[in-house]
Amino acid sequence: MRRRIALALGGAAVLTASLASSALAPAVAQASPGLIAAMQRDFGLTAAQAETRLGQEMTASRVLPDAQRAAGAAFGGAWFDPALGKLVVGVTDPAAAAAVRQAGAEPTTAAVSAAKLDAAKAAIDSAAKAHPAPAGVSGWRTDARTGSVVVTLRPGAQGSDVDAFVAQARKAGPVTVTSTPKAETLSAGTVGGDPYYINGNTRCSIGFSVNGGFVSAGHCGGAGSSVVGWDGSAMGTFAGSSFPGNDYSFIRIGNGWWTAPVVLGWGTVSDAIVRGSWVAPVGTSVCRSGSTTHWHCGVVEGLNETVNYSQGAVYQVTRTNVCAEPGDSGGSFITGDQAQGVTSGGWGNCSSGGETWFQPVNEILQTFGVGLVTG
Repeated sequence: MRRRIALALGGAAVLTASLASSALAPAVAQASPGLIAAMQRDFGLTAAQAETRLGQEMTASRVLPDAQRAAGAAFGGAWFDPALGKLVVGVTDPAAAAAVRQAGAEPTTAAVSAAKLDAAKAAIDSAAKAHPAPAGVSGWRTDARTGSVVVTLRPGAQGSDVDAFVAQARKAGPVTVTSTPKAETLSAGTVGGDPYYINGNTRCSIGFSVNGGFVSAGHCGGAGSSVVGWDGSAMGTFAGSSFPGNDYSFIRIGNGWWTAPVVLGWGTVSDAIVRGSWVAPVGTSVCRSGSTTHWHCGVVEGLNETVNYSQGAVYQVTRTNVCAEPGDSGGSFITGDQAQGVTSGGWGNCSSGGETWFQPVNEILQTFGVGLVTG
């Protein structure tokens, strides 16, 4: 166990030593070679194109807070546009465009403010907490690019309960209805690999090292559940867990286990070093590491989404087009060197594709009062 983590840290030391002589922008210089390779594979990019995109996305993440403040009440949402290589910000008032451009983003016209869309989604969330959404509803989210709350239904879903849900949602604000397969959580029975095991019979994946342990998905285990590591040795217990509603947990470790600021590359790519948790805008590339399917990359498709699992709705998760499979639950989502969240659930697989949702890591850190272990 210790030897394996020490090898990962050895890679981190080599990377850090190379930064002083690198002429690349910090965002690119700090990206692991494995992340570049994974993006080449999953996006069809060259190494140079992947490096350029990572640098642009890092800039977009840092521009976002200032651009949102510049837009003020006219803020209509934001997303990364890979064709432009920069952050795009919707504005409902053309007078705000110059300030947004001055902040480093590209303004575009928005029909509805982000505040109104967020309020509409919050109203739908509140109604669903009182009266759970029907099984035919896959989830719902705000979409700045269409200026609506997008309600997704399972293919072929119909019935008075689904119609009533959509009708009620339309009362809250502009709604667009689409179809997508039902998302499911991604825990699994005990198999080989490099997982952690809960109460001896469920396998999930570690998310990120934090002070005193690590964070993962809430559906993997309840508070007090015991955990063993990939080598079968006692690891610790769930100090806190929330699911449904949320999908996060904090596992406090001991028994000789210790934390490292890395996300495993599984021998396919180099380990990634974690240096922070800036929030990636919609359109940004993101990669996932899990104990079943290892490394896969895609893009952030939506923030603050509600996904309706069979066990109940989970709120404020992020949607991606990264694939995942059972056993990947709890695993790491990372953009460059910035932690994004832990794998919650999804649909599809890594042969035919699909979508996966993650619970944003910053909310988990705030909930449990812990900090990321960073390199």
